[in-house]
Amino acid sequence: MSVTVSTFLSMKQKGEKISMITAYDYTTARLVDEAGIDSILVGDSLGNVMLGLGDTVSVTMEDMIHHGAAVARGTKNALVVVDMPFMSYQTSVYDAVVNAGRLMKEARANAVKLEGGVEVADCIRAIVDCQIPVCAHIGLTPQGINALGGFKVQGKTADSARKLLEDAHAVEEAGAFAVVLEAIPAELAERVSSELTIPTIGIGAGAGCDGQVLVNQDMLGMFHDFTPKFVRRFAEVGDVMREAYRAYDTAVKDGSFPAPEHTYAAPEGVLENL
Repeated sequence: MSVTVSTFLSMKQKGEKISMITAYDYTTARLVDEAGIDSILVGDSLGNVMLGLGDTVSVTMEDMIHHGAAVARGTKNALVVVDMPFMSYQTSVYDAVVNAGRLMKEARANAVKLEGGVEVADCIRAIVDCQIPVCAHIGLTPQGINALGGFKVQGKTADSARKLLEDAHAVEEAGAFAVVLEAIPAELAERVSSELTIPTIGIGAGAGCDGQVLVNQDMLGMFHDFTPKFVRRFAEVGDVMREAYRAYDTAVKDGSFPAPEHTYAAPEGVLENL
């Protein structure tokens, strides 16, 4: 049975934790879906781990549509949430609605995600009014990394913690069905989670959140440009892949691949009359 936004709310009410992980392609999405993960986030983190851009700011709507559609084709049960990229919603409420609609129609998303709190509440409300589910994202917001001055933990002062609480309530009141809390103190995330009726999805926000999300390449040990403190590697798939590539290279060069069992034979007599 497919996971929906209603499933998220029900899971929070029952005290059941929500699992979310990123994916950016058909093959990975199928594996994630078959593993029983509740939700797949097609994150603009693809700018870092798929496109080598070094940030999420440079990611375009076309990038998100391309990767989102591939993930949607590989998913049967998980809720597919697609990120709205930088400047696809900050310019106006009208642009936010149009671009959210594109992600639903062209990327076949089940929901969209955008960053910000009070300042984007009008956008969230307008998108939700168009029957498009919205997941909010507060705390460390990677699209605003230049304004934030780097990847820094948020909510560490009384003023910033108060602002984060205001943001959390604002996105809930605007109609968001869930909110991602990134890189904030665990105690603050636990308070936010207790005050909201919608689920919180943590990433670097402690175990008190209603669910957790990690970047696929981070948790599999495939991305080494930088590793945030909150990442746990559940496997070293990168090492396995590297060794497989080396073994393939060796087999090709020493002639052991392809072997007879990997080769097609012509029917007897076919080549005699050429």
